Amino acid sequence: MATGLSAQRPRFTHADTLRGSDTPERAWWDVIFYDLHVQVNPADSSIRGSNAVTYRVLGPARELQIDLQPPLELDRAEEGGRALAVRRDGAAYFVAPPLPQGIGEERTVTVHYHGRWRAGDSSPFYWTTDSLGAPWIATSDEPLGASSWWPLKDFAADEPDSQRIAITVPDPMVEVSNGRLRSTRHNEDGTTTYEWFVTEPINSYDVAINADRNYARFDDSYDGEGGRLSLTFWPLAYHVDTAKAQFRQTRSMFACFEGWFGPYPWYADGYQLIEAPFLGMEHQSGIAYGNRYLPGYLGRDLSGTGVGLLWDYIIIHESAHEWWGNSISARDHADMWLHEGFAMYAEGLYTECQQGKDAETRYFVGLRGHIRNDEPIIGRYGVDDVPDSQDRYYKGANMLHTVRQIIDDDATWRRILRGANATFRHQTVWGAQIIDYVSREAGIDLHPVFAQYLTTTDIPVLEYALSPTTLTYRWTHVVEGFAMPVRVTLDEAGGYALIRPTAAWQTIPAHLRSASDFRVDPNFYVQTKPVGGGAP
Repeated sequence: MATGLSAQRPRFTHADTLRGSDTPERAWWDVIFYDLHVQVNPADSSIRGSNAVTYRVLGPARELQIDLQPPLELDRAEEGGRALAVRRDGAAYFVAPPLPQGIGEERTVTVHYHGRWRAGDSSPFYWTTDSLGAPWIATSDEPLGASSWWPLKDFAADEPDSQRIAITVPDPMVEVSNGRLRSTRHNEDGTTTYEWFVTEPINSYDVAINADRNYARFDDSYDGEGGRLSLTFWPLAYHVDTAKAQFRQTRSMFACFEGWFGPYPWYADGYQLIEAPFLGMEHQSGIAYGNRYLPGYLGRDLSGTGVGLLWDYIIIHESAHEWWGNSISARDHADMWLHEGFAMYAEGLYTECQQGKDAETRYFVGLRGHIRNDEPIIGRYGVDDVPDSQDRYYKGANMLHTVRQIIDDDATWRRILRGANATFRHQTVWGAQIIDYVSREAGIDLHPVFAQYLTTTDIPVLEYALSPTTLTYRWTHVVEGFAMPVRVTLDEAGGYALIRPTAAWQTIPAHLRSASDFRVDPNFYVQTKPVGGGAP
């Protein structure tokens, strides 16, 4: 049986529960629309703004939980100009709703706030300058959460159906956010307000600000499965020529990912790639790009094989999140493997699209060097827990690659990936829903396989013993019911044959001269262990 469950887990607090659970003050209402207005002042790292929260009543009305993290402060809440009572519990504000409120009714509460970050504060903002010394500001709030810079129902399971993002910045800065630019308004105080609109559900930690006086814009389009998709690129002006060459990869990326996952999920809102002062982030329909126009991951290949240097890591990985993370979003951050495991798995698929299956195999095998197996991939539910380990990336991707080998039919695997994106499009889901779907569509009970790689720190060990004419084998360090098939060599010719180990010893004919002739197909993420003196 698997014994590698992490022994040490953090203690969770009342604040963690307020942040990560469907509290009674959240459960009775469903957010429909956010109307966010924020003025940003890079001179003193301060912001001020409001958010009008439109919601649908699902049950008996009680206080509304609005989340906003220090050092920001919620100033007041109102409905139709009438002030509402507010009480505070740490980073959660509880707004007394006006009564009565009928089930099914839609209401709007507007909250106003302000705040300033000082040196040493944990901030979602990058307050920096570009190479020409111009102020450059940008947000990236994972894992801090959207409530680190704007007030909302900061709960992964509830996304707005649409959102306005109106950002005011000092002239002559140009500001870029998610979705499409609807208007630009020049104000008398020397600022400009850029109004962006997202017409489809958005994962709240994807809402972003990007502003610099040196942003340039160029446009393209892609004729894909959903029609003509607008492509908008925002490099700094002195990088335009380099960006035009580097960003051509988006076309082969869309061809590959639409082939494997189905149509890009946000045709209505378009696709933007925005140069940022940090490495990158999957901001929905407005990907933040900071890979410095280098191949691989800042010029290196995470797999150590060289195959990852033939594409730009940030373009490929962050764009994959448009399907896995933005369209299909985890209802609880404990299931962030749905985002990162699938996005890193998509890197291997892109490598296959570009260079073939052998290159894909080398890429995944190379990534295994980063796997720590120090804690389970799945976190604790209801407390906004994302494990510190990065195994949800590297191990999650290798798990999915292994699942593809078990299914052993690329047409079926492609149908499953595309089917998941159609079935769960624009939804928040539990990880268990995706596991159930993959198992059902594959016609194979894959639950023990997912449990092995997601909930334990043990890698399946194939124990084996050889005689001149037989191979004896079994799985150890596995969860109950683990019976994953695996391909191994059974003769001196070196070809792979499928065996079906369980936790019990089995014996089959084999013709191998020595233990060195016995190999497991490297596409399976497992370990082997010879048993000296023969098996029982």
